[in-house]
Amino acid sequence: MAGKDASVLTISPDGPLRGSISTFGALVGSGFRRYTTYRQATIAGTFTNIVFGYVRCYVLLAVAASTLDGRPAGYDTEQLATYVWLGQGLLSVVMLWGWAELAERIRTGDVAADLLRPVPPLMAYLAADLGRAGHGMITRFVPPVLVGALCFPLRLPTRWQTVPLFLLSVLIAVVVSFGCRYLVNATAYWLHDARGPIMFWVLGAGVLGGLYFPLRLLPDWLAVTLWLGTPLPSILQTPLDVAAERDGPGLQLALVALQGCWAVALLALAALVQRRAERRLVVQGG
Repeated sequence: MAGKDASVLTISPDGPLRGSISTFGALVGSGFRRYTTYRQATIAGTFTNIVFGYVRCYVLLAVAASTLDGRPAGYDTEQLATYVWLGQGLLSVVMLWGWAELAERIRTGDVAADLLRPVPPLMAYLAADLGRAGHGMITRFVPPVLVGALCFPLRLPTRWQTVPLFLLSVLIAVVVSFGCRYLVNATAYWLHDARGPIMFWVLGAGVLGGLYFPLRLLPDWLAVTLWLGTPLPSILQTPLDVAAERDGPGLQLALVALQGCWAVALLALAALVQRRAERRLVVQGG
């Protein structure tokens, strides 16, 4: 590259912080533009999410109708419908499944090129993932929510802090999901083939993340254990509960704060794993 484009993608020694921010922003934009090229996949995926939204919504509404008070685990029918349709929209934003790019590059050896770039692989992949999530919020989140709002009674926010807290929770959820997926992919440094861990992640993330049913339907001790002991509820369950106003303002804020702790912990662990893996690559390369 030459001229202006080259200065965007390099870190200036005279202003490392400014250069890092501009480089990170450029990578976010690159991730966004990359997913704008998959138009047919976006349309097909959105349609599929809407179809499964109807199935999930009617199942949970049937569960509510079978209870004595019509409020399973404290959710009324509007909150359940909100939980389902926002969950269908967020599914592609947080990207629970379908990412094995790092594992594949490790398997083929292409990851060596990533290590030669001025931006560490963890930050480069995180920036690209944030760009992908931004594209998902526009193309994959809005249509299912609109369909749900037209066909079912959704709960509108009654507190001023719900919308900004929800958006913050979604952003943190993307980071938490990325941290989990990065660690699962990084097992390829040691296993050379990460298909087993990735499959285990696919099976567990949807169930323990709150996609198939609200985790509040589980016994209280088990739900609390999952929330405090694993990062998975922070990926979908927390932002959906915030949007549905399942809890009071104090507990809403506490859940988002717990999300933030998991995001920091996962990024720190991913950075540690990456450093250990780079040492292993040096040893393997002689």
